[in-house]
Amino acid sequence: MSPDAGGDLQTRLMERLEKYGYITAGVSFLLLGMVVFVYGWFDFLTTVRANLPRAVLALMNELLLVVILLELFRTIINFLKSRTISLEPFLHVGIIASVRRLLTIGAEMTLQVEISPDRFQQYLLDALVNVGVILVLVFALYLYRIRGMKAEPVVKE
Repeated sequence: MSPDAGGDLQTRLMERLEKYGYITAGVSFLLLGMVVFVYGWFDFLTTVRANLPRAVLALMNELLLVVILLELFRTIINFLKSRTISLEPFLHVGIIASVRRLLTIGAEMTLQVEISPDRFQQYLLDALVNVGVILVLVFALYLYRIRGMKAEPVVKE
């Protein structure tokens, strides 16, 4: 047995453990997404009569979290298939998370009876920052996709 054979065995073992680590993380994201989905609907159905706007806001917030978890699950599946991690899913997650926060801010402002000027400025600044983040991430996604299109080989017939 050569000295390299032991290192090769260790490398294969570590790669297999890495694969199982990604699989368990992916399954965890999927299960967590399903739990959040069921909880969101359960919470909605139990609170909708008491306060419809808050129930809708909470459900929307939970469903957007489910989308984020599913996007992370899909990223892991793609990694296991291709052994590469793409930037695009993380840009999607950032955009969804910022939209989620922006919708939450808007709903909170709408549902408040009275808003102090200081609190209103805080909401406005938070909303502006999230809009800025969304615009930057959408632009980054656009650049990423343009770069991806240029990198693809051209097939001549």
